[in-house]
Amino acid sequence: MAMKKGREYRALQTFEPLPREGESDAYRVRGTAVVFNVPTCLYEIDGVKYYEVIDRHAFDGCDLSDVIFNYNHCGKVLARLRNKTLSLSLTDTGLDMGADLSGTAAGRDLYEEICGGYVDKMSFSFVVLASEYNTATHTRTITKIRKLYDVSAVDIPAYDDTCISARSFFEVEHEKEVKALEQALRRKRLEVRLKTYHTNL
Repeated sequence: MAMKKGREYRALQTFEPLPREGESDAYRVRGTAVVFNVPTCLYEIDGVKYYEVIDRHAFDGCDLSDVIFNYNHCGKVLARLRNKTLSLSLTDTGLDMGADLSGTAAGRDLYEEICGGYVDKMSFSFVVLASEYNTATHTRTITKIRKLYDVSAVDIPAYDDTCISARSFFEVEHEKEVKALEQALRRKRLEVRLKTYHTNL
């Protein structure tokens, strides 16, 4: 999967085919693309776990003008918001998606792979507009997403591949925390030395 500059990628929940009750229901899939207010551990360094939460209102004002559904964030477009073969629905708990994959041969093939259990995960790509970081809980809360580019069926949504940008963020925060701890230890040592010095006077 080729990463595109400026975009962040996250692994999502599982998704599933809809039961075929008739020809009009064939080749349809659905799932929850994003879950709100649930901490997810994205990174661990030196035994410290770093979490991310997507706020319930992160998509307020988000550019959802032309989101696509594809495979591994590349290749042919299999469904699209603009032509109404892809639907997105915001709820109190997350962002739900549904896609009609009947329009292309690649989409129908992917549907069969989903039915067979060969592909059962999703990922999405987006650009963060605003976020907050809690040093006590090591949690980044994404409060605003500027643009959602795609929801993608993926074969192996490994965090090592999909969360490079998130790792960069947490590495910077970890370095800040380490430096702050070192400074605090130096201050404590200095206070002990000063106290000892004044005691010996």
